[in-house]
Amino acid sequence: MRLEAITWERLGDLLAERLLDLKPADGSPWPRVAVDGAPAARPGDLAERVREALRLRGRSSLVVAAGGFLRPASLRLEYGHRDAESYYSGWFDTGALWREVFGPLDPGGDGRVLPDLWDPVADRATRSSYVHLPPGGVLLLHGPFLLRHWFPFDLTVHVSLSPGALRRRTPEPEQWTLPAFERYEAETDPAGTADVLVRADDPRHPAWSG
Repeated sequence: MRLEAITWERLGDLLAERLLDLKPADGSPWPRVAVDGAPAARPGDLAERVREALRLRGRSSLVVAAGGFLRPASLRLEYGHRDAESYYSGWFDTGALWREVFGPLDPGGDGRVLPDLWDPVADRATRSSYVHLPPGGVLLLHGPFLLRHWFPFDLTVHVSLSPGALRRRTPEPEQWTLPAFERYEAETDPAGTADVLVRADDPRHPAWSG
């Protein structure tokens, strides 16, 4: 796949421009966008750039972190604090994401989205208030492993790191997660299946598929 050099600011602008004309295939009035990537790839930063670019264009959006929908520690850590299999398949509460984020944005939904559910540090519910996303508003969900759950995304962006870059940029206490990302690459091929690929091996000089 041919990639072109780009700045993060320009990337945010171009993605926002694409979203202005994006019409969900299922008739929903809310475009739903994945910004997929390992924590080391910082997909949340790109989601925030797109949010700001949309704001400047008069379009509402809501950034939601998959990390705000972790399962309680008693479930996440059932097999220990460093079990890569659990991290891959059991840490994220996909049922809650379907119920609290995607369900309200289905055709006929009310747009009333819960921005986060669980505080992993305090290990208790965040008690956050629901947010109303008006029709035409864009959901920007960011986090790892997003493309393996059949979520109803209308545009998918994958922020990719080579295995070497992922290893270098993942803090030592989190190196145990690396096998989970190897499995994700093997089973899902996010770089090949995403609508937009962003290569971020050098965080100062990204490139994208256009």
